[in-house]
Amino acid sequence: MRRKEIRIAGFGGQGIVLSGSIVGKAASIYDGKFAVLTQSYGPESRGGACRAEVVISESPIDYPYVIDPQVQVILSQEAYREYGQVGQPDTLVMVDSDLVNFDRFVNPMPLRIPASRMAQELGRPVVANIIVLGFLAAKSDIVSYKALRKAILDSIPRGTEDLNMKAFEMGYKYDSEHTNGS
Repeated sequence: MRRKEIRIAGFGGQGIVLSGSIVGKAASIYDGKFAVLTQSYGPESRGGACRAEVVISESPIDYPYVIDPQVQVILSQEAYREYGQVGQPDTLVMVDSDLVNFDRFVNPMPLRIPASRMAQELGRPVVANIIVLGFLAAKSDIVSYKALRKAILDSIPRGTEDLNMKAFEMGYKYDSEHTNGS
């Protein structure tokens, strides 16, 4: 397996670092790969720019930073401006369509999911990141579905398992119900 890279970007308070941690845990503990997480965020605790990057490989990772991501998950307009057009034409770009206005003529064309709206419908806006991880499981082979489920359950507060699994499944099923998001 060649090196796989994923960048998750948005703003503080969206669970960006938690999402990166879950992806890294899924890859390393449950998929049996090597993974490294790097993170960057502004000095604000909420609302500032935030980024989590995960490198995954079957062999030890000699350079921990993302060079050419195969997957980018973008959850804010500022992150889209910075990263939305970065990468190869085959880079898989996913955006929260409630928070990101994208250029319809850009390549790669982003896959869209209204994660914030879906989380509101569940009554808990904080699970938008978990919805996006379900969408990631459906659209990408960066980590397995089973590994992501297990890593989520290991990473969330006790008592929120049902809500988070419902959010994860919503995101996963959104892929089969809506071929290119909305």
